[in-house]
Amino acid sequence: MSGWRLPDPVAVREIENEWIAMPDGVRLAVSLWLPDDDRPAPVVLEYIPYRKRDSTRGYAVYWGRLLAQHGVGYARVDARGSGDSEGVLVDEYLPLEQADAVQVIAWLAAQPWCNGAVGMRGVSWGGFATLQAAARRPAELKAVVSFCASDRRYTDDAHYVGGVFALTGLKWATSFKLVMAGPPDPETVGPSWEDAWMQRLQASPPIAAEWLRHQREDDYWRQGSVGFDPAAIQCPTYLVGGWADPYDAAIPRLLETLQGPTKAVIGPWGHGYPQPAAPGPGLRWIDEEVRWWRSWLMGEATGVMQGPQVWAYLPEQAPAAARGDIPGGWVGVSEWFAAGSPVSYRLSSDGRLGEETDGRQTTIVSDPRVGLATPEWCPSSWPQQPQEQSRDDGFSRTFDTEAFEDAVELIGAPVLRLRLASDQPVATMAARLLEVTPDGRSWLVTYGVLNLTHRTSHADPTPLAPGVAYDVALWLYPTARRLRAGSRLRLALSEGLWPLLWPSPAPVTLTLDLQHAQLDLPFRAETSDATLPIPVIPSKPGAGRGEPKLSREVSGGGLVTFREVSAPSVRAIEAIGTTVERFGPDLDLSVGAGDPSSCRWQARQGVRYRRGDWDCALEAEVEISADAATFHVRERLSARLREAVVFDQETVSDIPRDLM
Repeated sequence: MSGWRLPDPVAVREIENEWIAMPDGVRLAVSLWLPDDDRPAPVVLEYIPYRKRDSTRGYAVYWGRLLAQHGVGYARVDARGSGDSEGVLVDEYLPLEQADAVQVIAWLAAQPWCNGAVGMRGVSWGGFATLQAAARRPAELKAVVSFCASDRRYTDDAHYVGGVFALTGLKWATSFKLVMAGPPDPETVGPSWEDAWMQRLQASPPIAAEWLRHQREDDYWRQGSVGFDPAAIQCPTYLVGGWADPYDAAIPRLLETLQGPTKAVIGPWGHGYPQPAAPGPGLRWIDEEVRWWRSWLMGEATGVMQGPQVWAYLPEQAPAAARGDIPGGWVGVSEWFAAGSPVSYRLSSDGRLGEETDGRQTTIVSDPRVGLATPEWCPSSWPQQPQEQSRDDGFSRTFDTEAFEDAVELIGAPVLRLRLASDQPVATMAARLLEVTPDGRSWLVTYGVLNLTHRTSHADPTPLAPGVAYDVALWLYPTARRLRAGSRLRLALSEGLWPLLWPSPAPVTLTLDLQHAQLDLPFRAETSDATLPIPVIPSKPGAGRGEPKLSREVSGGGLVTFREVSAPSVRAIEAIGTTVERFGPDLDLSVGAGDPSSCRWQARQGVRYRRGDWDCALEAEVEISADAATFHVRERLSARLREAVVFDQETVSDIPRDLM
């Protein structure tokens, strides 16, 4: 660290709320944490729609105080139409939201307590907003840190996976309805709060239907996807992700395409910050982030760009194999594309994965029983992590290596190349890469899926001609794993993964020509003697809502069901006297074997905000079914004020399936 150390803490001045006026007169609400001295300081912006005053108050106070006491101001802004900010919010990452961000950055830089330099940080939505603001190049934005975000909204966000509508899209639709329709707080907004709430309720669209109207990567998804013009981002960029979070797929792309100074850290954790981290171990991230900001926003010689471009954790177990910290170690990578050296494996009809193939054919028949061990695209708790996979393997076509005599290390993105034919015009290929430990248990290393009608383009899919062979490349998610001696690698192939993915319109049989099948695995090639400069800390079990209860069942008649019930929560926020109660998302999913048209997905979720006479409750429900030609979507949003129903709207939409 070139002798640099975290500065001694100073007093912090906290400002509960101020208003930032946009050019159209709409005011955005901002909370501030500032170093309490006479010197102007840089300010870091976090800009999301998740209610700064109550729902996310805890982490805003946590990061605000940590940053400010080390000389870096922190601003937390509710996006337009959310929390206490004025206006309405009707979709994700809209151009107006990005334009607002530029205005906020300029306002922060112009304040007397700011030195004129602004940074931007954020996780998930905040990470997207950070990259999108950087692409607009506001002069005052000097550097960014983006956690768990993506450069490509269609392929790597909570809607479609591999060109297939995903369960995460259903869950996020219910969650986002509550975000769009949440009431502002009267203590901040004043008597007009109720009119503003009604405006939000009436403006909230049937969002699941909106997403299903865009089943291919059209302009709707390209808007806000910075990966289509990465050269637009020129400020220094720090990318942070975790192997238990699928959003890390964007990090290799951005490392190779961004033109400004760029660094990355990929840890063992899921969708969140490295401090605290779940699963762990985590990092004492405040050290690294202050080091970053004081370098780029204050001109201090912190040495933050010295050493490897990427620090990556090499886990020795899958997250679900053991709770708590995952054993493993940190490695430095000078450049991402040099991290792994591909080794090719061939597939044989007798289930071997090795140097040679017998060149025969094999078939895969769709089966909704495959996938119950991996139901969640973006897991947020231990039960949602991919569980032991032997049962799913039994319903898949599997290919195994010999046991490794010595430990080996993978780092990078595997790619599977196949020649295949389908008996239906729409089909999905799913590939899981697994570690089979010496005790015979099977644990997910990574996976990939592809709607085969998207084999050449997510923007212009084309149907499969039944019986015609196609060459396809299926990229699996980037991963890292240290495999201990005695373990084997397994490739498991299936047509679909339910309930992670919506099933194909009809039962499918895929025929694979194994003469033209190859799996390229990225074994770690580069070694580094560098030592991770960020202090490592153990993970701490959260004191949040508790873990959801999951039920997976297959009846004797072939009905497959998946149910998930989230633990309800009641959280009292003493600083403002508000209580926030939540339930869900609760899932009820089913599909019949051999009958994909029987698939039904339903999700429910609710939230209640109360303080004295202010008592507002919201409930959202989304249900999706389909026949071979059409998605049927039912969405409901209801609201209560002091137990009286003030809004109740149900929308039914029929949407043609677009090679989906």
